[in-house]
Amino acid sequence: MHIHEMIVVEGHNDTHTLKRFFDCDTIETGGDHVSAETLERIAAAQKSRGVIVFTDPDKAGNHIRTVIERHVPGVKHAFIDQSVAHTDKKVGVEHAAKADLEESLRHVVSFDTARNSLGWDEFIELGLIGDAARRKRVSDAFHIGKCNAKTCFKRLNQLGITRNAIEEIL
Repeated sequence: MHIHEMIVVEGHNDTHTLKRFFDCDTIETGGDHVSAETLERIAAAQKSRGVIVFTDPDKAGNHIRTVIERHVPGVKHAFIDQSVAHTDKKVGVEHAAKADLEESLRHVVSFDTARNSLGWDEFIELGLIGDAARRKRVSDAFHIGKCNAKTCFKRLNQLGITRNAIEEIL
């Protein structure tokens, strides 16, 4: 499987795993501190080839996504569930099977901050606050990664997901 966009990962092991299964190029952040130089490389890649942010399904990975999205608008995101990307002691892209990585990369999403498809009252009425299992079902269906209520609300809006679409999932 060839991937045209540059894939942003956290480290060398992630790169090694992806290159073992796919024809792709990566940019490594080197951890959760994303340097100005790395952000410049990501911005240049976004302009020339496009970028897919594919970080670990943990706090550090979400932090990296936030930093990149703040500095390089329009990047795409691939999410992998923690349940398929872990060992007994670690979690990360590098630990996922080829089929799970392919699934994640087939469902990349782009967030548009200008959309407002779902109201906060609707989000509450759908029972997506205080019910992590219900929120996970919605997050999995729309491939937006594990997230708390506030982030879930934001990502659903950025994708233009409506109340009706969520009700179909639930």
